[in-house]
Amino acid sequence: MHNSSVYDCTIIELDKHHSDRKGNISVVENRKDIPFDVKRTYYLYDVPGGESRGGHAHKELSQLIIAASGSFTVTLDDGRVKRSFTLNRPYQGLYVVPGIWRTLDDFSSGAVCLVLASHGYDAADYIREYEEFIAYKKEYDTSIGRCAE
Repeated sequence: MHNSSVYDCTIIELDKHHSDRKGNISVVENRKDIPFDVKRTYYLYDVPGGESRGGHAHKELSQLIIAASGSFTVTLDDGRVKRSFTLNRPYQGLYVVPGIWRTLDDFSSGAVCLVLASHGYDAADYIREYEEFIAYKKEYDTSIGRCAE
């Protein structure tokens, strides 16, 4: 999605079922709680203090990013606007649409980042260089006649 914006990305509140004796459970169901079918799940953990993850965009892939434990910050960039989210509740997920550059940083000790993805791994779907990402976004602006800044 060339024309995606950071404002297309949002926090999704997941159902939280609480039991005083048994703790909490949150459930994520395809196309019910999130607007895509999960094709791949992975998680990041033991990220050393001061390190960043992410630093890329996807052409087609959507994601739900959840702080399963601890906290971290996700910064989204659509080539014009940046928006940051601190994730620290396992019953909330950040829905990230395609065409958005993302970085993850400020990981707390013991943080676990759970990612639910709409597609399996495909190296061709990644944009790994920021300059290439900006060119990708400008390509859309030019194709619709909008003045690329």
